[in-house]
Amino acid sequence: MSERLRVGLVINPTAGKNTGARIGREAASLLAAAGHDIVDLSAMDGAHALERGRAAIRDASVDVVVVAGGDGMVHLGVNLVAGTDVPLGIIAAGTGNDNARELGLPVRDAAKAVERITRGATRRIDAARVIDPHGDPRWFVGVLAAGFDAVVNERANGWRWPKGQMRYNLAIARELGVFKPIPYVVEIDGTRHETKAMLVAVANGPAYGGGMKVVPEASYDDGMLDVLILHEVSIPTLLRVFPKVFKGEHVSHPAVEILRGRRVRLEAKGIVSYADGERFEPLPLDCEVVPGAVTVLT
Repeated sequence: MSERLRVGLVINPTAGKNTGARIGREAASLLAAAGHDIVDLSAMDGAHALERGRAAIRDASVDVVVVAGGDGMVHLGVNLVAGTDVPLGIIAAGTGNDNARELGLPVRDAAKAVERITRGATRRIDAARVIDPHGDPRWFVGVLAAGFDAVVNERANGWRWPKGQMRYNLAIARELGVFKPIPYVVEIDGTRHETKAMLVAVANGPAYGGGMKVVPEASYDDGMLDVLILHEVSIPTLLRVFPKVFKGEHVSHPAVEILRGRRVRLEAKGIVSYADGERFEPLPLDCEVVPGAVTVLT
């Protein structure tokens, strides 16, 4: 990336308790100092940032897209560049940073992140594509959650108070009192599985939720999706098994099953999925892996 480039930059000012804004501004200064033109694509919310970014890519007014923030910003960046030849640079400055970390990128270090971006080495990675009810593609690059974890997210997002991790912890405590195993249909490459489960996750990458290795063997470039099913267990067992996810040790539990395939359909009533930590699509949904859909600057 030695030539002068037009860098489409999207900063999430609130990521990582406002670390995103500071690190994003620092990265912008470093990129400008290296002789690159900064095209600010930031907006008041994700929808408007997507709109601005897509217009910039459509008009060929940027050469690369760089996002500064957490997994939500990586998610936004992937939805901008997937299926195009525009590479994605990541300035990891959020709370979780799972995708950046698993891709071996620097975390909360603007100088190192800019060095990776300006060095120009690239890596093609897979992304999972879902076609929404309007016929438009939506993408995710890490993990799609569609069980207990998604239900907790949905509950936490319905509250305005408290902020941060405490809200999520309270939502877990509240949900544990009422949660019942969910009847699912999980279809993988045409093979149908019916089960009651506590948790179903579709993984293109291995981790989510700030270091939870939900599918430790999942790979960004193997052309496959890994589907983790935690079949019906008691709430006390769920409480024993779930913390093991941080080291990936939950996969040895007899109630955990991992299936692999290229196309996945999930069916369950009343579940809204979360992908890369962002509110995604209600079930039922169909997703398929698209090999090499995203080019990441590494």
